[in-house]
Amino acid sequence: MQKLILKVVAATCSLVITVTAFSQVTFPYNGVYEAPFGHYALTGAVIIPAAGEAPIEGATLIIREGRVEAIDLSGRVPADAQEVDVSGHYIYPSFIDIYSDYGIPEAEAVGSRPRRQPQMVSNREGAYAWNEAIKSDMAAHEHFTPDEAMAKRLRKLGFGTVSSHQQDGISRGSSTVVSLGSGPEQRLMMEERGAHHLSFRKGVSTQNYPNSLTGTIALLRQTYLDGQWYSTSPQEEINLSLAAWNELQDLPQIFEVPNWQDALRALRIAREFDQTYILHTAGDEYQRLDELAATGAAMIVPLRFPKTYDLADPFAARQVNLNQLRHWETAPTNPGRVADAGVTMALTTHRLQRPEDFGKALHEAIEHGLDRESAYRALTLTPAELLGIDDQVGSLRPGFFANFLVSDKAPLEEGNTIVQNWIQGEPYTIQTPPENLTAGSYELQVGDETYTLVVEDNDGKMKLSFEGEDQPKIIHESNGNYLTMRFQPKDAAGFIRLSGYLQNGRAQGRGESPAGDWVSWQIIPQAEADSTDESDEEDDSTPSYRANITFPNNGYGWPQLPTVERTLIRNATVWTNEEEGVLENTDLLLEDGKIAQIGQNLPRRGARVIDGEGYHLTAGIIDEHSHIAISRGVNESTQASTAEVRMGDVVDATDIDIYRQLAGGVTTSQLLHGSANPIGGQSAIIKLRWGQTPEGMLFEEAPGFIKFALGENVKQSNWGDANTIRYPQTRMGVEQVFINYFQRAVEYGQTENPRRDLELDALLEIVNGERFISCHSYQQGEITMLMRVAEDFGFRVNTFTHILEGYKVADKMAEHGAAGSTFSDWWAYKFEVIEAIPHNADIMTDQGVLVAINSDDAEMGRRLNQEAGKSVLYGNMSEEEALKMVTLNPARMLHIDDRVGSIKVGKDADLVLWTDNPLSIYARPLYTFIDGIDYFNHERDAEMRAAIEQERNALVQRSLDAKEAGAETQAPQQEERRRYHCDTIEGVADHGHGHSHIFKYFRRSGK
Repeated sequence: MQKLILKVVAATCSLVITVTAFSQVTFPYNGVYEAPFGHYALTGAVIIPAAGEAPIEGATLIIREGRVEAIDLSGRVPADAQEVDVSGHYIYPSFIDIYSDYGIPEAEAVGSRPRRQPQMVSNREGAYAWNEAIKSDMAAHEHFTPDEAMAKRLRKLGFGTVSSHQQDGISRGSSTVVSLGSGPEQRLMMEERGAHHLSFRKGVSTQNYPNSLTGTIALLRQTYLDGQWYSTSPQEEINLSLAAWNELQDLPQIFEVPNWQDALRALRIAREFDQTYILHTAGDEYQRLDELAATGAAMIVPLRFPKTYDLADPFAARQVNLNQLRHWETAPTNPGRVADAGVTMALTTHRLQRPEDFGKALHEAIEHGLDRESAYRALTLTPAELLGIDDQVGSLRPGFFANFLVSDKAPLEEGNTIVQNWIQGEPYTIQTPPENLTAGSYELQVGDETYTLVVEDNDGKMKLSFEGEDQPKIIHESNGNYLTMRFQPKDAAGFIRLSGYLQNGRAQGRGESPAGDWVSWQIIPQAEADSTDESDEEDDSTPSYRANITFPNNGYGWPQLPTVERTLIRNATVWTNEEEGVLENTDLLLEDGKIAQIGQNLPRRGARVIDGEGYHLTAGIIDEHSHIAISRGVNESTQASTAEVRMGDVVDATDIDIYRQLAGGVTTSQLLHGSANPIGGQSAIIKLRWGQTPEGMLFEEAPGFIKFALGENVKQSNWGDANTIRYPQTRMGVEQVFINYFQRAVEYGQTENPRRDLELDALLEIVNGERFISCHSYQQGEITMLMRVAEDFGFRVNTFTHILEGYKVADKMAEHGAAGSTFSDWWAYKFEVIEAIPHNADIMTDQGVLVAINSDDAEMGRRLNQEAGKSVLYGNMSEEEALKMVTLNPARMLHIDDRVGSIKVGKDADLVLWTDNPLSIYARPLYTFIDGIDYFNHERDAEMRAAIEQERNALVQRSLDAKEAGAETQAPQQEERRRYHCDTIEGVADHGHGHSHIFKYFRRSGK
């Protein structure tokens, strides 16, 4: 065997180690050969083999050729091993970052979009997916290049292993698990493929589709189906992206989400396709932690916490809302809350502005409730288990890679300093503390004993002695920052022997008592010791204020989700919308979310009683056409047909317009896709259950609807000169789109075992009468055209919405069976509505058309009762018929009138108690009930307004205090809030990360 000379930087100093070893590698070398791996025995430290395991004292960690050979409990040192004395230190597994882009190049767009014209298909050449955002063939291991500068920064933080991938696209391909060591001798790539990464972000793709969250989800859903088809059917095409996609399904699936609602959306897809997602969360999951934890999904939790706001300027301070202030206050508690909820959790440096912020953020999380053991597990064992590499790293076991840290304290303990980071058996020095204690008085604490120590400067060397006469002599030696000392206390049979390290004006380590017991020791400045003594008493005081968490987490949210209770409303004027008409001095009993009884002098039966005398009780208002409560895009405007997208995927349960419309008496809304294409997306019918999750707001078992559109919008009349590529460009072309797609749907339905196509699924449902059309429309010619097309294919158009020329074709609509959902008096806002009249609703009603008044506008939705009342003025419509246009009639249009729209025993208790005639401009809702729960209560609303102001003032003061204490600040910035109309198009390059813009494609305001 060859005798080799290795230079190893140990925790104490530079050591010259002679080792007999032979290592076999495939790399050539230049010069005298040095073996890359040694045989070491680390002694004297406290060894923690893995998170959750008891520390081991007096053992030896034996390393051979980059791997753990043994933890020898006897403390022996093998004859052929080099001993490395790390007495007074701790040894434990190094950290693993499961979510990194270390060593991976940034994504670049394929080609470019000429003259900003729409790009309909992928620019990528080859047999790849039609959409550039599906990058399943992106294999990180094929692009990985070690980055020693970044590796050094990460090693300093305690990381030894990372899973790295290119963070771009919806399917981002596979990550690779790599070591942070340096030099070609190490096994830098530990696993070629670590995990499959996904997101709701399109990334750098220049392709138009998708330009909304609905489209993103539809594309992901279709890709799952296409992958299944590709794996089981005779291949009609070669698709390298689908082949790669199928190969990725056996890997861990990691899904990055920008907020808690998207986390629930991702998990809904996981359930649909029998997937198990590991969620990379956004740090706001504390807002709906119970629901997220109940799914059992593991989470990768970031440690990026918002800086405090600079609110010194009271005008600028008004830019920051209560939600932002709450998040600033609460975000640091998120990791602790996730851990306490029993969620399998890993921590990551991702989303930090700089990796160096990691340590500070981690300790901030610990200060705010994350226990150290959970944090350490989240950095070692858990990421290893999630990646399936817990048989290689994350613990110190025989055969595992020798990836561990040497530090002066236990893992993540306050003031802990990482001295060395060993990666695959190679030590990397992280920090060499100062060599000497400065002259002064110190306290030496050895176990339970305390001594006063005097340090003097003797020509640059330390002189240590005990204060007072007749004290034992201290014998000490220092070598660099390594310190050994011994002394014999009075009446002791032997010496106390101590060894440890100097750092930052302190010293600490481990030692042996005369009786042979191991003890901890430390030297701290006397002033610090005195300060510690004075503060030994527990501080029972609590902060004067802590931000609330409500559902949703804004000032109008619920401290606890409401539950149904039996309620009796007495002596109200009840507008039944049934044959009984309007009933005076009538009682209504609500029980189990339903209308249980209607009558006079009903027995209380233990119910909560509301005095309705002088008030009016109606069914809840139903908005047939709404765009509130939608996340990141109302239009998937990129193709002539986007029947595959679903508004039910993107319900925004936190939209304040839900609460505001409850305050206007609205209980049910149909959330429609916009009007950017002839065939839009599938609708969502929701109940405005304020505080519930997005899925909890969906109207159970409501029938399916879809948005169609006619006119200027779909033929892109005002989209600009660049938008002349997408078919159709004329009204004639719009008709051909419908005919073509319905014909394709019919053929699809007649095909045996077709490739599942979500777009054609929805269109076939229309043809089969299983899904209903709500069509954006204005001019009589197009209205007639669509009815004829529908009749040719054997179905009817359910509803024409807007329908401002409906009065011209009302007889044809009635014959066809189409309903009309219109505005009360909107006209002249663009040319194709120039002939609209305010008598439209009344004329259609007279012709036998089922008519509703809708909002299509978040603000108008708060006063639909008044919009309905206008027809009493314009068309001399009866008050009861006018009220039905915002209650029973839209319920009938939506085919939910068996449950809502009128007051009848057995129907859902969706009701509004008004202060006045419900069609009056003076009428205000006192209570808005959904399923028997008063989701809006005027008294509670007044209380919340006062509480909001109080809470906001308290948080502003805490923010000012934090700034005064030296906290980093950020400028006040108004939180982006989007309100959608039919014509709102978002050009989104990177959904959910603030790089989007909204533009209108009409020169004038238009629907």
